[in-house]
Amino acid sequence: MATPSEKLSESLEILRSLQEGGQVAIRSRDMTRIHRERLVKNGFLQEVMKGWYIPSRPDENAGESTAWYASFWNFCAAYLNYRFNNEWCLTPEQSISLHAENRSTPTQLLVRSHKASNNVTRLLHGTSLFDVKLEVPKKKDITVLDKLRLFSLPAALVACAPSYFTQNPTDVRTALSMVKDASEILPILLDGGKSTVAGRLAGAFRNIGRNNIADEIIKTMNAAGFDVREDNPFEALPTIVLGTHERSPYVNRIRQMWQQMRPRIIDTFPKAPGHPSNVHAYMEQVDEIYKTDAYHSLSIEGYRVSPELIEQVRGGNWNPNGSGRDKNERDALAARGYWQAFQSVKISVQRVLNGASPGMTADEDHRNWYRELFGPSVSAGILRASDLAGYRNSQVYIRNSMHVPPRSEAVRDSMPVLFELLSNEDEPSVRVVLGHFIFVYIHPYMDGNGRMGRFLMNVMLASGGYPWVVIPVGERDNYMTALETASCKQDIGPFADFLARLTKSPIAIH
Repeated sequence: MATPSEKLSESLEILRSLQEGGQVAIRSRDMTRIHRERLVKNGFLQEVMKGWYIPSRPDENAGESTAWYASFWNFCAAYLNYRFNNEWCLTPEQSISLHAENRSTPTQLLVRSHKASNNVTRLLHGTSLFDVKLEVPKKKDITVLDKLRLFSLPAALVACAPSYFTQNPTDVRTALSMVKDASEILPILLDGGKSTVAGRLAGAFRNIGRNNIADEIIKTMNAAGFDVREDNPFEALPTIVLGTHERSPYVNRIRQMWQQMRPRIIDTFPKAPGHPSNVHAYMEQVDEIYKTDAYHSLSIEGYRVSPELIEQVRGGNWNPNGSGRDKNERDALAARGYWQAFQSVKISVQRVLNGASPGMTADEDHRNWYRELFGPSVSAGILRASDLAGYRNSQVYIRNSMHVPPRSEAVRDSMPVLFELLSNEDEPSVRVVLGHFIFVYIHPYMDGNGRMGRFLMNVMLASGGYPWVVIPVGERDNYMTALETASCKQDIGPFADFLARLTKSPIAIH
């Protein structure tokens, strides 16, 4: 007779074969009831609704949302294809956001279908689907992206509600910047006789500096006998010129966010003290705060470290040659990596205090920080040496976050923009807040992004003469909530306020 372990292994093999076939949404009929119930009981399957499941991890805490947010878009695509037999499409507004690479999980996903029943389908963690009985676009105006049926970009810009331009200006401007020529838009405007929409889009293109497309829309529509009156649908002019040859929409998205968020940070943050008169004394204070910083930064990431452990690994009293399976050993390896990375970051701080460009220094040095941070785990055999080679090569999800970081191919376009913006930024407070935020927004590594973001923040703090700031583990919820608000709602205010408060009243060294 098979043991319980052997039975579970058999069930996991069935789940693995489904996942290897690309399935994220698991239906009841995809496996027998015995296998399904065994996987649910052991935490490897999670029920979304009656008859529908997603893979999950048994080590996730009750109520944790990570597995759901990681599965959301794939699950919805599979469920909607099953329910409406490919005769469905997301709204033009949601289509624009996805074209613009905003893949944050919406609270409610609106879906068009002539088969719809104007019904709300409740999903996990407060999310839902709302199917609306509306016709879908013609086949030529539909794009399939990651199995999601969207309005094509031109069709979405033509069909979206005027209010979306003011409600989501970053998404819409990013999408507009992806249009290379007026010929992509004009056939839909001409065939539909959409003179009002043509005037709105002409105003929108002119708003982002694409005067050639705006002029071409007006001239062509007028030549066809339509009376077009240009109307700017945005509330304000952008403060930057959006590039037209960027490979990734994230490049223009990040540049827009930077400019939109700057004023709020400058209004909130304490004035920079300026270059410290005694660099040696500043560096001594950095040394003194190491133990406090390591304890709180590692604790925020879930490691169990004590001041005694931190002192042990600082002195080299640790064993890098174990199996890496023991939790205590992993904590020690993380602490040792933090010590090594901290020493590397100190070199960067010293460079900045000696007059080097903060942005260029971070660009040149951050890979050193990362290699030191995870070097001990490579030595212990937990990670492969190739894991230190550079930015991630696969998708990553942030625990319990509705924000979905860029695809791996977009990371390599996004990171140079971050360092370019840091290098060109004159205001130290903006470098501090947005350096940290944009880094974790991009999430360039599979692990360690929070620690790296805080290292980057402190190098930027040094560039303004601010003291090293420790984010207390007791403030973790406020910290994560503020980052989530900035990522998903484009509101940097709570995060700027949070860091400003800590800068004014830094945590005591102990």
